Amino acid sequence: MNALLQDVGVRAGTYLAALDGRSVAPDREAVAGLARFAEALPAGPTDPAEVLALLDEVGSPATVASAGGRYFGFVTGGTLPAALVAGWLATAWDNNGGLAVMAPTNAKLEEVALRWLVDLFGLPPETAGGFVTGATMANFTALAAARHALLQRQGWDVEAQGLFGAPELTVVVGDEVHVSVLKALSLLGLGRDRVIRVPADDQGRMRPDALPPLDEQSILITQAGNVNSGAFDPLDLLFARAHAAGAWVHVDGAFGLWAAAAPDYAHLTAGLADADSWATDAHKWLNTPYDGGLAFCRHPDALRNAMAASAAYLALTENREPFYYTPEMSRRSRGVEIWAALRSLGRAGVADLVTRTCRHAQRFAEGLCAAGYEVLNEVVLNQVMVAFGDDEKTRHVIEGVQQEGTCWCGGTVWHGRAAMRISVSSWATTDEDVEQSLAAIVRVAR
Repeated sequence: MNALLQDVGVRAGTYLAALDGRSVAPDREAVAGLARFAEALPAGPTDPAEVLALLDEVGSPATVASAGGRYFGFVTGGTLPAALVAGWLATAWDNNGGLAVMAPTNAKLEEVALRWLVDLFGLPPETAGGFVTGATMANFTALAAARHALLQRQGWDVEAQGLFGAPELTVVVGDEVHVSVLKALSLLGLGRDRVIRVPADDQGRMRPDALPPLDEQSILITQAGNVNSGAFDPLDLLFARAHAAGAWVHVDGAFGLWAAAAPDYAHLTAGLADADSWATDAHKWLNTPYDGGLAFCRHPDALRNAMAASAAYLALTENREPFYYTPEMSRRSRGVEIWAALRSLGRAGVADLVTRTCRHAQRFAEGLCAAGYEVLNEVVLNQVMVAFGDDEKTRHVIEGVQQEGTCWCGGTVWHGRAAMRISVSSWATTDEDVEQSLAAIVRVAR
């Protein structure tokens, strides 16, 4: 085992060290080489060292270099060093993070990290939270708490009785609602197509003047950080209307919630603390490994009642039980990595990570405008959208940039126009990465 661990450490270190010198997207030969994995299940055992060697020699060249500093395709952060090694150690512990008696270290670190996060985001001190897989499950978990609370008001136990014959709930979203929210609503039985959509302005922000009537059986779902423009719904105005009507307010803040941790951008989150629930990802802007979603709820009983389960064999302690706050019972100890990232950065480090990547986004926007291309959004955070002419040319440029390999940017459609979307989220991105990437994008476009 020690030899294997040393071997994987060397291989991982070699892989990470080579990222700056390779194409961000894997070449066609490397992807074609993945066919080597398409073999019949071996009849007998294979030496673990041989398995590792095959995985590295065939798999590593065919990966996308999203751990490096020039990947801007999605809101994807690289993994911070402390979070990477913490995840390796937690995997070696091999504890089930769902129960405190099975993973006491994870349970304590979740408790500590949750307290830090509530403070960092400026949420109410009584806020409870769950460590889930990603933003989809974070939205699901928080909205399950909303469903519980609103139906309980009418004397309906949705966890016991289900939705057959239940009082109806009204769900209100913005026109720019993210697909993860709609998926969560479909899983909750509230329906993707039953929502009331509120028109958005030219930056994708929900318009308060177009808000429909709300009441105590309404859930208003707002957005902190539009996935295309980075814009924030006017949370304080929307919340005032919703709470006056007794509605539940949820914030989908998959990446935008982290703006609250940076003094230069916290103004975008004005009113954030007045919501009832929030969802975000640590594997986006906190730069932890994937599988790091976070659900928060200011009403601990509603979250526990929506998520908790019991059985005679489950050995519970007097402390916080992680599985009381998440859909899963058995799971990896993901709280360890999130704690490690926060412990390594501290308050100032988180603020710097957000501020620095937003500065990189501004530089992209300035450089592309100076080169004569059209930036389509107000660059208020870490998202930049640019068009290079008509839709056909813009899509051609996106494809060319991806093939050229210096950086990787994705495409989107914004107000009916094709656009390149640049998302800057990684701790590893440097000023030099931005300048190299800018030069490559302009070179391809020209």
